[in-house]
Amino acid sequence: MCELLQFDTETEAVMRQEWEYIRELPEDENGFTNDSCGISWENFCGSYIPRKIRFAEGRNLPEGFVRQVDFLLWDGGRIAGMFCVRPRLNDFLRTVTGGHIGYAIRPEFRGRGLATEGLRLALERLRDMTDDREAYLFCHKDNPASLRVMCKNGGYVHHGGDGNFAVRIPLCSTDKREPVC
Repeated sequence: MCELLQFDTETEAVMRQEWEYIRELPEDENGFTNDSCGISWENFCGSYIPRKIRFAEGRNLPEGFVRQVDFLLWDGGRIAGMFCVRPRLNDFLRTVTGGHIGYAIRPEFRGRGLATEGLRLALERLRDMTDDREAYLFCHKDNPASLRVMCKNGGYVHHGGDGNFAVRIPLCSTDKREPVC
């Protein structure tokens, strides 16, 4: 059974697994960017985690950035992937790339339905954080697996351009509990 959990900032054994995941995640994994590839343990604890906390709280964000809550997908005691949830979008994230949710799955966990389940869980979190009626997501046109994951979660291709598909996933009715589709 998988779980979608925010970063643990207090349990060193868990933090070391989080650090290993972030350190090994490529700088660009099918459009999912990681500016902390190869990060040291000291920088992970001293700057990465405090930055994640600030972003999750929406405090002291750089110009052009929005609140982002990062979750790790755990499966069998290992981190299978990461899901970044943005409750409010700026024009760039809404129209060019990024969207409400970005995600990456470790290669050894692919093809097992974990991305589909992780996105389902991330959409549940997003429903509780946003007033938007649709989730905006993007995926590279040469990444059909990611497009299938989005479609399995109720997504449809809204439009395509510049090498990406813009996918929309209906979130919920006005009471925020009942999925539209």
